[in-house]
Amino acid sequence: MVSRLVAHWVYGGFLAGLLILALTPIIAATWPAALTLVFLQLPVYMVHQYEEHDDGRFAAAINAMIGKGKIVLDDVAVFVINIPGVWGVNLVSIWLAVGVGIGWGLIGVYLTLVNALAHIGQALRLRAYNPGLATAVVLFLPVGIAGAVVVGAEPGVGAGHHVVGLAVAIAIHAGIIAYVVMKRRRLA
Repeated sequence: MVSRLVAHWVYGGFLAGLLILALTPIIAATWPAALTLVFLQLPVYMVHQYEEHDDGRFAAAINAMIGKGKIVLDDVAVFVINIPGVWGVNLVSIWLAVGVGIGWGLIGVYLTLVNALAHIGQALRLRAYNPGLATAVVLFLPVGIAGAVVVGAEPGVGAGHHVVGLAVAIAIHAGIIAYVVMKRRRLA
């Protein structure tokens, strides 16, 4: 059963993301805009993950480009990156935003924005589509930018919140790159 969850998490995630988006007007009806935007990072990311990971597209692209046909990114790695590394980080970001201070919601916001920039940067560099590019542009940029602006304007939110949010997002993405590069070296 766990192996099927690891292999097919993206389909449940996509449907759950759509459900969460549909419920957001009810759930967040009394929330401030800043908290709503922090919360929206998770379901928007879940929808993005469908474009990115349906039929193993992202792993296949990385394995072709970086692994040169060798498996440097497998289903288990993709699962760990996306469930604890995206859903878990967004969960913690939302809890921190509610329980400690709204500025900590910038962790999830910057995770979305850094991923968008990674997709856009790769597309510009390779002059080609990459799995996840469309939703990075259509969903991540507007929701992420709105989140950064609105949360950043809240009283008590300072540069430190932005620095921590950006640092966590960059560290997660750098960790993925480091993992793939180390795996490629081991397979060489």
